[in-house]
Amino acid sequence: MQYEYISTTDWYGCDRINFRLNGRESLVVRPKKPLPGNPTAWRTEFFGAFDSVDRALLERGWHLCYHRVSDMYGCPQSVAWMHEFYEFVSQTFGLAKPVLFGFSRGGLYAVNYAAAYPSEIAGLYLDAPVCDIRSWPCRIKTAVETIDCLHWYRLTFETLPDFAGNPIDKLQSLRDANLPIIIVAGDSDQSVPYENNGAVLVERYRALGGVIETIIKPGCGHHPHSLDDPSPVVKFIEEKCI
Repeated sequence: MQYEYISTTDWYGCDRINFRLNGRESLVVRPKKPLPGNPTAWRTEFFGAFDSVDRALLERGWHLCYHRVSDMYGCPQSVAWMHEFYEFVSQTFGLAKPVLFGFSRGGLYAVNYAAAYPSEIAGLYLDAPVCDIRSWPCRIKTAVETIDCLHWYRLTFETLPDFAGNPIDKLQSLRDANLPIIIVAGDSDQSVPYENNGAVLVERYRALGGVIETIIKPGCGHHPHSLDDPSPVVKFIEEKCI
């Protein structure tokens, strides 16, 4: 792996180590007082956006990390590159198995990675997550994101209806590893409709006997993500994922 240190900057009073791994933007934020074992939250996409939970955990001694594999929609190649990042930061920074944060399209990365490497994950926090590419982005055939997504998955509009590689199709390995999941979503989301994404994942994971909790925001669309008061999500993570 090719590692290139870029800089160390301030992030809410903590050291943010910026670097490139195999040419891809990466970072680790070190808390002022790390907890024993270096528990870690890994944002799979949109680092720094709607980050009330991230900052609350950082203040409580958690590390944060991020590796940019944007515009790949959680495809197998992106998961392979994420695994290289996981191996690097766990060995170099001594980070624990992370809780994956999957916001919006980041849900594709989070669940697909957890399904591929369930023994390396402590749990998942999914926020208005995309769980089926047929719902987003491929619902809109003319969208640039749709063409890109089909390319990365090697799909066509003809093969898409029978595609069985979505997060909603990969839950057995998460259940076998007893991975806890919490989902936060708005019930009025038009961009990533909850009933076609998070709700399907919840129903299937519960049917498998998995631990999953939901916080549904009445009247809320796709934005804003997360919660003004992050304590319910932080409580779940600290009680279920350590």
